[in-house]
Amino acid sequence: MFRGRYEHTIDAKGRTSLPARYRDVLSSIGERRVILTSALDPCLVAYTAPEWSAFEDKLAKLPQFDRAVQKLKRIYVSGAVECEVDDSGRVLVPPTLRDYAGLKKDVLWAGSGKYAELWDAEQWKKYFDATEDDRAQIGARLAELGL
Repeated sequence: MFRGRYEHTIDAKGRTSLPARYRDVLSSIGERRVILTSALDPCLVAYTAPEWSAFEDKLAKLPQFDRAVQKLKRIYVSGAVECEVDDSGRVLVPPTLRDYAGLKKDVLWAGSGKYAELWDAEQWKKYFDATEDDRAQIGARLAELGL
């Protein structure tokens, strides 16, 4: 499971360190790669290969002509790239994904359980600093879901 927030930088070549705890997650399943893709928000999402396969399997079972499913596939599946973790613990983020998420210099990895998100640090702050109304709406929706 991917947990926690970690601040890193991304270099001019597009390499950023994968947090050591996230590398431990990969190591525990014998992996040295993540599947990195675009997300609904202006960030990237990183999955382990097994979690990505499970996600794709779920998508494949959804109605192919549903517009929301088509859009999700266009965002997630078409943007997906296998990224090796090098011996220094870095991941090379392809230019198209860097552009999509607006990654500049300072980035933030945010664990989300089965996947992790990679944000430009400034963008993260804007999205994370939700207004009081946003938090109230989120709280109401979570209560509906039983949380």
